[in-house]
Amino acid sequence: MKNDECIITLYSDNFEQTWHKENSKWIQTTNGVQREATNEQLLSHLLPLLIENYHGKFKIKVNKK
Repeated sequence: MKNDECIITLYSDNFEQTWHKENSKWIQTTNGVQREATNEQLLSHLLPLLIENYHGKFKIKVNKK
């Protein structure tokens, strides 16, 4: 799967944020508001959630477009 073929969703009980790739930018959508983001910004949101001892209640889901 390539970057532009997936939708990444971060969510918890009261929060949902999606990311998808358009051309060279990632688009972050939170509560209906869209923002452009760089690759580094996406990683800065994802990596802390992937740490083994992270204590938050977030889940990450990746779907094909």
